[in-house]
Amino acid sequence: MGEENKVTLHGQLFSPYVKRVELALKVKGILFEYVEEDLNNKSPLLLKHNPVHKKVPVLVHNGKPVIESLVILEYIDETWKNGPRLLPEDPYERSKVRFWSAYIQQVMECTVKIFTAEEQEKACEEFYEKLGVLEDGMKDMFPGGIEGGNIGLLDILILVAFGAYKAQEEVFGVKLLDPEKTPLIHSWVNTLLELPLVNETVPPHETVVSFVRFFKQRITNAQSQ
Repeated sequence: MGEENKVTLHGQLFSPYVKRVELALKVKGILFEYVEEDLNNKSPLLLKHNPVHKKVPVLVHNGKPVIESLVILEYIDETWKNGPRLLPEDPYERSKVRFWSAYIQQVMECTVKIFTAEEQEKACEEFYEKLGVLEDGMKDMFPGGIEGGNIGLLDILILVAFGAYKAQEEVFGVKLLDPEKTPLIHSWVNTLLELPLVNETVPPHETVVSFVRFFKQRITNAQSQ
């Protein structure tokens, strides 16, 4: 890879925001170097490339840093026009994808509240309400249903938001995706998880379970202080 075309991704193994970018790069077939960052001991390069937020992901292309996962995803799609497009060409269709991308982010934040909030029941109610809205919205976006094919922006976001749902349900004992209540999202996520490209990118189930247990223990320790 020539230095003028070098692509580097600064990330952290279990960051969902980093995983978004990693998937997008692989969907596009872009060769990249991955640099694992320790956010407790941030590297000089990370601080140089992202002096404002000092966090991952950071994509460095031709020596120029791009930050914030959704911004990076659009940059990737606009820079490398070969291969499958992450967003539709039509401006109106793109606007709809952008809208639901932001909404998936809200649902994802509600998921985190379920695991971290002391009032878990209230957090679950908010999550299920937003998930129901997302289910209805995706029925309008994909009236013919979800099929395993080219992976677009919404596929990446929904996969990263819910790809670890089985491990999360196992550790926290909370039902996240119900095939009867949200059949489209449940089917969508599991269809994506079976794709070879996703299989080689997503950590094994037991590895994810171990991390979620570690995450749960950290929450328990913090709440008991």
